[in-house]
Amino acid sequence: NTLMIQIFHNARCTKSRECLAFLNDTKQDFEVIKYLETPPTFEELKEIIIKLNIKPIELVRQKEPIWIEKFKSKKLSDDAIIQAMISHPILIERPIVINGNKAAIARPIENIKSII
Repeated sequence: NTLMIQIFHNARCTKSRECLAFLNDTKQDFEVIKYLETPPTFEELKEIIIKLNIKPIELVRQKEPIWIEKFKSKKLSDDAIIQAMISHPILIERPIVINGNKAAIARPIENIKSII
């Protein structure tokens, strides 16, 4: 099976750790992507947003200080929002679980049950 489940994980995030534990319990193989250390490319993030079936702004952690300081007051295109998340990966909502052509944000964790 070449399509492995992936989780965009931030070890400092409680929800992300809960999601990781949940995936461990499923006994399925999955890949942990520490997206703060290795952010996705523009194209990768765009693809994830398509799989999530949301608008880019819906993936932004809009309470992050960097968003409020640098971006909140600006009118940004979808591509500019994606670029902001690439430049500042802390802005990417987490945890994201990707399984083939499906993806979900595990907030709440029940959101991912339909895709794994």
